Amino acid sequence: MRCPFCKEDRDKVVDSRSSDSGRVIRRRRQCLVCKRRFTTYEKTGESFKLYVVKKDKARVPYERDKIIGGLQKACHKRPVSAEQIQQIADKAEEDIFRNFEKEVSSAFIGESVMKHLRAVDKVAYIRFASVYRDFRDAGELIEEVSRVIQQAEPMEQLKLFDT
Repeated sequence: MRCPFCKEDRDKVVDSRSSDSGRVIRRRRQCLVCKRRFTTYEKTGESFKLYVVKKDKARVPYERDKIIGGLQKACHKRPVSAEQIQQIADKAEEDIFRNFEKEVSSAFIGESVMKHLRAVDKVAYIRFASVYRDFRDAGELIEEVSRVIQQAEPMEQLKLFDT
């Protein structure tokens, strides 16, 4: 595997684990030249495609990059690392592939991502929810923020207002 940083192809596997209900192997690697670590994902070539059923009933091929992109926007300037974003996407994918084989609704994907994002960063969760749920007015947004604050621990409540 070629290092994404120094482009050398000498590395060692530091950690391996299964994700996506055993369909994907996540490997942490360390370059033997520059000593930096990076993650690779291995999955079998499958003959089927998972399709996402959108709100308008259109069907589009599932793309993990769309989940990552949405998470990156929601987590912009938040203390959420790229590794945490990958972990949230991994968990959401596990939910998806555990429950669906050929088609999954965009609603299920969004709810799964929000569930895992909320556990990591409540502000990023509110950002993601505001786009995903397409609040009609500020009142709906305020209701969602109020629910998050009420369910947060007292110290977390203070942190929500510091941002």
